[in-house]
Amino acid sequence: MERSPNLAAAIDAAAEALIGVLDSAAPRHTVSVSPTQLRVLSLIMAHPDTNVNRLAELLDVVPSSASRLCDRLEAVGLLRRVADPRDRREVRLIPTAAAESLLRDLKERRHSAVQAVLDRMPHRVQHELLVALIAFSQAAALGAQQAAADSTARTA
Repeated sequence: MERSPNLAAAIDAAAEALIGVLDSAAPRHTVSVSPTQLRVLSLIMAHPDTNVNRLAELLDVVPSSASRLCDRLEAVGLLRRVADPRDRREVRLIPTAAAESLLRDLKERRHSAVQAVLDRMPHRVQHELLVALIAFSQAAALGAQQAAADSTARTA
């Protein structure tokens, strides 16, 4: 398959532009958490019943680093540690209502910021972008599945 030599560079530049748009949407005066802490909250929301060890795996960090991130989030009232009712030795990480509100607000702000950029693009180009992003996501997911299968095959 022939590929454009500048396609990867164009995607990299677009990703940087997207990061800039998303970062500009964060309400700096109300967000008292770092991008890493926002990622932690998002992961916990996406993976209910997460404990510190599972969070460490998701972040690819050691459990003590994940625990310190949780300590900071707990200190600002965005996270609670709760004993698992099925196994009291397990401690689950639960986002607070304030964390859920923060993430919801951030998602809405980011959506609006991205929509403002899309509104400056012709409709035809928006559609082409949508088709390309869907194809890109599918190819990335396929690559992740293949990598997971290869990893499983090597450890079996």
